[in-house]
Amino acid sequence: MNTRKWLIISERRLAMNNLTELANKLLGDGTATKVIGYEEAHGKTRPCFCTEAADTGRLVLDERCTNNIAVYLTKPEIVGGHKVAVTATMPVLRTMVQLAMENQLPDGTTAIVSTEGGEGLAVLPTVGDMERVVAGTPLDISGKERELRERLKAMSREQRWQFWLGEMSRCIKCYACRAACPLCYCTRCIVDNNCPQWIQPWASPLASMEWQISRVMHMAGRCVACGACKQACPMGIPIHLLTLSLAEDIQNEFGVAPGSVMDHGNVLSTFKPGDKEDFIR
Repeated sequence: MNTRKWLIISERRLAMNNLTELANKLLGDGTATKVIGYEEAHGKTRPCFCTEAADTGRLVLDERCTNNIAVYLTKPEIVGGHKVAVTATMPVLRTMVQLAMENQLPDGTTAIVSTEGGEGLAVLPTVGDMERVVAGTPLDISGKERELRERLKAMSREQRWQFWLGEMSRCIKCYACRAACPLCYCTRCIVDNNCPQWIQPWASPLASMEWQISRVMHMAGRCVACGACKQACPMGIPIHLLTLSLAEDIQNEFGVAPGSVMDHGNVLSTFKPGDKEDFIR
């Protein structure tokens, strides 16, 4: 076996053993009654839910854990009646902080995170602890994502419109983006209302554009750039570029970076007397 591959496997086994021990401790001392994390499946990872020590041996936490499992924290059928611990990647931790700001994080939720360099694990028992870690970790947008955003910015308004119409022509309105987003937790989505009918339910370029514009505006100032919507889209539409572009506008206009910790609500849910009003006609 390749030496490098063997070292990676050995490091993963050590991390898994430590994670199992830590999860058992949290379940054993009553800090948590359910651990939400990841487990291996077909060479990848998938969500894992542990309520007993016998289950925790399946837990993993490494670079393969890309799904945003914070999506389960707003589902009563999963977290109801439980004290929850989450094995959190940085996007998951950012989401947990955002949910806490919106009073949606279940009371007593604990985060298990990798320490800097991935050499160990740490328990963050309070939202304040989570906020300090998030505040000290700037959001990192990959070079590929930045390149795509720059290409879009270089287009004229008409070119961008045609680009997105072309992308939306492939949308099948499955709403996987909504289901995967941990910050789309409305009890009844506006797209499901038919009295009155705010958004056309069928799939067509303009109807899909209407849906995505509504979704992106709902995410303005809230998106943590986890990419869950992009991963979930079965048609491969880069819809995350919409939220990233809006996040950039918000940062330029309000000085608020995506995924950052705010003291008083979100940019579109707060008002200051000194806010710009030159957009009013």
